[in-house]
Amino acid sequence: MSAPNLSRALVLQSPVVTSDGAGGFVTTWQSLGTHWAAINARTGQERLGALGPTGEVRFRITLRAAPFGSDRRPRPDQRFVEGARVYRILAVAEDDAQGRYLICTAEEELPA
Repeated sequence: MSAPNLSRALVLQSPVVTSDGAGGFVTTWQSLGTHWAAINARTGQERLGALGPTGEVRFRITLRAAPFGSDRRPRPDQRFVEGARVYRILAVAEDDAQGRYLICTAEEELPA
């Protein structure tokens, strides 16, 4: 296996849910650090949304591995941010038997 080209800086963020003081909750995002990664588009499909057809593309994000329990290891409830682009993490798995790299399956969140 050749080493992936980890040339894109992604900020890993974790959700923080707090009370809004009116009986509801507000989700904000806390940055946990920057990962250098490779991003490749994978599958895509069209779905029928409330306002008509929308596109959905999944991405394969490769980054250096971090041990279980580490704040640097991505989880499915987190996201990566690259400038104005946001990638919601769906799944995380090891890419190689030596545990050098992780693969994150993610979807890009489109602005509302």
